[in-house]
Amino acid sequence: MFKPCNGPGPGQEIRPGAGEGLGQGQRDIPRFVLGCEDDEQDMGQMEAGMKNEMYREEDMEDDEDESPPERQIVVGICAMMKKSKSKPMTQILERLCKFDYINVVIFPEEVILEEPVEKWPLCDCLISFHSKGFPLDKAVEYAKLRNPLLINDLNMQYFIQDRREVYRILQEEGIDLPRYAVLKRDPDNPEECNLVEAEDHVEVNGEVFPKPFVEKPVCAEDHNVYIYYPTSAGGGSQRLFRKIGSRSSVYSPESSVRKTGSYIYEEFMPTDGTDVKVYTVGPDYAHAEARKSPALDGKVERDSEGKEIRYPVMLTAMEKLVARKVCLAFKQTVCGFDLLRANGHSFVCDVNGFSFVKNSMKYYDDCAKVLGNMVMRELAPQFHIPWSIPMEAEDIPIVPTTSGTMMELRCVIAIIRHGDRTPKQKMKMEVRHPLFFELFEKYGGYKSGKLKLKKPKQLQEVLDIARLLLVELGQHNDCEIEEKKSKLEQLKTVLEMYGHFSGINRKVQLTYLRNGQPKASSEEEDSKKEGPSLLLVLKWGGELTPAGRVQAEELGRAFRCMYPGGQGDYAGFPGCGLLRLHSTYRHDLKIYASDEGRVQMTAAAFAKGLLALEGELTPILVQMVKSANMNGLLDSDSDSLTDCQQKVKARLHEIMQKGQEFTQDDYQKLAPTSSPSLVNSMKVIQNPVKTCDKVYALIQSLNSQIRKRLEDPKSADLQLYHSETLELMLQRWSKLERDFRMKNGRYDISKIPDIYDCIKYDSQHNASVGLEDTLELFRLSRALADIVIPQEYGISKAEKLDIAQAYCVPLMKKIQLDLQRTHEDEAVNKLHPLYSRGVMSPGRHVRTRLYFTSESHVHSLLSIFRYGGLLDEEKDQQWKQAMDYLSAVTELNYMTQIVIMLYEDNNKDPSSEERFHVELHFSPGVKGCEDEENVPLGFGFRPASSENQDKKPNQGSLEDLSQDQPDQALPVSEPINIQRRSPMIRNRKTGSMEVPDHNVGVSQVGRISGTIGCVSVSPFCAAGFEGCSMVPSIYPLETLHNSLSLKQVDEFLNTVCESSSEAHAKTMKGSNSGSIKYCTVVPLNKLNSPLSSSGSETSLRPPSQPLWRECLNDLLTYAVCKAASISSDT
Repeated sequence: MFKPCNGPGPGQEIRPGAGEGLGQGQRDIPRFVLGCEDDEQDMGQMEAGMKNEMYREEDMEDDEDESPPERQIVVGICAMMKKSKSKPMTQILERLCKFDYINVVIFPEEVILEEPVEKWPLCDCLISFHSKGFPLDKAVEYAKLRNPLLINDLNMQYFIQDRREVYRILQEEGIDLPRYAVLKRDPDNPEECNLVEAEDHVEVNGEVFPKPFVEKPVCAEDHNVYIYYPTSAGGGSQRLFRKIGSRSSVYSPESSVRKTGSYIYEEFMPTDGTDVKVYTVGPDYAHAEARKSPALDGKVERDSEGKEIRYPVMLTAMEKLVARKVCLAFKQTVCGFDLLRANGHSFVCDVNGFSFVKNSMKYYDDCAKVLGNMVMRELAPQFHIPWSIPMEAEDIPIVPTTSGTMMELRCVIAIIRHGDRTPKQKMKMEVRHPLFFELFEKYGGYKSGKLKLKKPKQLQEVLDIARLLLVELGQHNDCEIEEKKSKLEQLKTVLEMYGHFSGINRKVQLTYLRNGQPKASSEEEDSKKEGPSLLLVLKWGGELTPAGRVQAEELGRAFRCMYPGGQGDYAGFPGCGLLRLHSTYRHDLKIYASDEGRVQMTAAAFAKGLLALEGELTPILVQMVKSANMNGLLDSDSDSLTDCQQKVKARLHEIMQKGQEFTQDDYQKLAPTSSPSLVNSMKVIQNPVKTCDKVYALIQSLNSQIRKRLEDPKSADLQLYHSETLELMLQRWSKLERDFRMKNGRYDISKIPDIYDCIKYDSQHNASVGLEDTLELFRLSRALADIVIPQEYGISKAEKLDIAQAYCVPLMKKIQLDLQRTHEDEAVNKLHPLYSRGVMSPGRHVRTRLYFTSESHVHSLLSIFRYGGLLDEEKDQQWKQAMDYLSAVTELNYMTQIVIMLYEDNNKDPSSEERFHVELHFSPGVKGCEDEENVPLGFGFRPASSENQDKKPNQGSLEDLSQDQPDQALPVSEPINIQRRSPMIRNRKTGSMEVPDHNVGVSQVGRISGTIGCVSVSPFCAAGFEGCSMVPSIYPLETLHNSLSLKQVDEFLNTVCESSSEAHAKTMKGSNSGSIKYCTVVPLNKLNSPLSSSGSETSLRPPSQPLWRECLNDLLTYAVCKAASISSDT
């Protein structure tokens, strides 16, 4: 790599440079030499420390005879003026000139472009590199003529201009790069190429690339790189380009690939929104910087001087080896390339050739030192210059420490319910037509007996079948089509909604029934038929509303306040410490979401607010949110209930069908936990059948009012919230009217959540329609729902725990891993300590894991914390207050949060239980329509550090406060009043968050007593966010407990997961038929202690902690079998 180009062989004469010897005094002046045609000296440049001399070949020949004792090595800079006069180049050359025997000649641009190479200045060492407009051919010719030492090989720079050649060389060197294929098009016949484009993938030369994939022009000078997104994430493409002002990419709705030109198609690598740029100076030196990926939202983050914000990061040993290989393979001493860190591996996606770091004095020092030593090592012996090779400096092992009694925030885990959505709707029908069975077989339904169809192509096939059967029914009324016409028409109508398909708002599920439907449901009239059939379940609605997007985005902004405060460019902005933490690569963030579209879009909107991103959600969703192959971590099949859950539902229906007032016995049966929220709802209802009668009558009245509105010409075109029409609204309510009251006169209690869902939606978003009695319907349906919804997850404590484990043991195991790996796993991306000014613990990181899911997982997780035996409320007053608060919460509404925060006290012994400190916080999410008088009385956000006045000055800040004035924490004299009176209230006048006191959080490491609740929520009334004036505020976090040890929590999680595994193992062992009996009794008495190494149970739980004895009668989970295969990507 580092050789003279066609240099002289052994015994050949080496022509020394023409620089003159300088005295010691003169050597302290940087010696830039600007090559030119005439023997003129620019005195102005001389005064500025720049020597301006002319080197002619004749002068060089004269100098050969003189042979002065100390000759100068001339380093020539041959590049376009924009590059050779740039700030990084100037800074490095100034330092290079401090070498006693090195002079620098900058070739004038006019000479490079207009003069023949014979007239170019002479040099002993050449730094030359291609950029736009540079005559690379002439530089190659010059190198052949003069034989200088080449810092960067010139011939290899031709290859760097072609991405195909770059990838070929990388492959030959065994360097990991994304899976790719090259599409070569003939410019004269662009249509003749090996490209097959489908809706959600392309096939190039027989290789399939599912969306998202990347499309790069083969010419490396063309920076128009496109990323195409799948329809399930919203479709469209992100168009990257060379930075223009503050933008580096833009989102486009166009989903089709380009039809002219040759391209590389490659697999998209999910990098969590950050790219790493690596800069080598020789094979043994590499500087790496992180920057926000241009594909994320296209906005270039700039500092106060307008420079793009980048932060140096540590390279792993493997990445350092990659840097060495790239440098040697492309024969470029100074070389920049791009790394993508994805799925635990690093991939090279681009090699840029000659490239300098911007705005890093440390890099300028290092680069000049490395280059100067290289030049001297190669040329000093040939010039007889006395020079000793300095010893290579080893990497200094820096061990970051904290001082005082600081506690560091190490991990934040949050489980969050999705945001506001449109009402979910569902239609079931039994189908037997051969076309449905063919479709079932085509997509592999027989493997598991179930099939979920969400892709546009699949939904189109279902629609085609429905249309075909309806045509046949219209032509022959006596034909043998068993599917009901009304159901087929509804299937067709729903699939034709919106005029296009998106997997985010509709899906069809097919389940194989060996002997047909076992029992006719309230919707089915036909008698049971023999033979196999398919149960078709059509689900639609349930989309995240614009209000839901705003809720998620604003909560993401508020969530920043949980993290250490920022400095520098972020100073004075509340919550921006998180942004600095993230951009400096000390924030290990991963966001997970279930496969529901509303959940994924909530996660993307939250990430947008959390990381201050801009633009569309689709690019954020694709790059930041993980939702595939999670083995049931956040998804649950609501149609496949456990035996225990089915029994609970049956008992619930039985109690709610009584045509009399609730008796004391009913209170005992329905609310054995004596939850105040349940008891209050039962008091409102009194007689469940009479209340259902009232609800049914109100629904009938509502439908009658909507029909009258439809007949009124003035309101025929009335547009409701989120583009709904009166016809669609009538369809919703008419279906509920039909389904709620069954043919036998009894009520279908399972429809109560749907009724409450619809009236809550219309009360909030469609109040302008002016329908009467909606508030009464809301009040009654809410009272019914406050009983039915939580009690479907178990009536007794034992049932609640049983059902909860069936839903979320995989998630509990993952949370346990997250907490453990925070203090065990050091193989994480880190900030480079040598560059970390103002950062006290550059080697440390904060791990954030965000899990977005549906109501079932939030209910289940809360049940495990409440009834799993974490603490004894009789002995722990704080836990008793927390349990009383949770019992008073009536609803786990949209954006409900369960937050676990882990801190480390570095002053405690590593083996001490006090070393790691865990806090548990909770928010019931969005405020309801009539919540003002029903606000549960909590005790506010009470992190332990704010209560412990001995721990000063700074509870866990990661920032070096010796250089910056620390912000002051908010006073914490009345946490209850601060919190309860300060929910997240919208501010209509400002688009940014407002905090009562800007001195937030640096000294609290996110322990922002009273601040999360004080964050004002802006409605973001921008284009595309219609109806934002109805965005409700979100309850602030309440602290459930602030003095748990990590050991306590770990043992608790271990106990829950192990007990569930044992129950599952015993269930499987006792099942001869292969079917799982879900309510198996497992005699586990005292599970406070973990199992011993032999697997036997250790000491039993004291009798004073009776929860497990009561709760663990029926333990099991069908999900445990999946838990063992939880993704290792933690």
